Amino acid sequence: MTDSKSGAKAGAKAGAATVGRDPESVSRFVEGFAAQLVEAGVPRMPARVFAALLASDTGALTSVELGEQLRISPAAVSGAVRYLAQVHLVSREREPGSRRERYRVHSDQWYEALTNREAIIKRWEEALREGVTSLGADSPAGRRLSETLAFFEFIEKEVEAMMGRWRVHREELFGGG
Repeated sequence: MTDSKSGAKAGAKAGAATVGRDPESVSRFVEGFAAQLVEAGVPRMPARVFAALLASDTGALTSVELGEQLRISPAAVSGAVRYLAQVHLVSREREPGSRRERYRVHSDQWYEALTNREAIIKRWEEALREGVTSLGADSPAGRRLSETLAFFEFIEKEVEAMMGRWRVHREELFGGG
């Protein structure tokens, strides 16, 4: 009898294939979830790579494993991973004793991606403040920029509060770690 950890390790060695899991079902999930991400604005190849990583038991795959599973070129994997790393949805890690990299999703990838948007929102707010000053707060464009600025300031506060509530909720559901 094998425990779930040894089964997961065996499956990880086979890429996305996992002991007891139908590869066609995995593929349907990956392509279906990727299609949803594409519909939301994520480029197609990064969406597929991200979904494949989410579907792997270890949350980590090499470029070769991703290429084989998704039937894509190493260049396509590289471009997709570069995009996903820029938006903080995956990280790169070296395999011990190897030059090979593994690409990993973490259980808190959505949290990290959203909280890293704070710096972008702050830059947008600053640009909007400058725009209001340049265009005049009483002009139609200035009023539109003021409303946009107020929206981003509101969103920034709400996301910060929501993330605090999420940390508590996550702890209640999944414990520490």
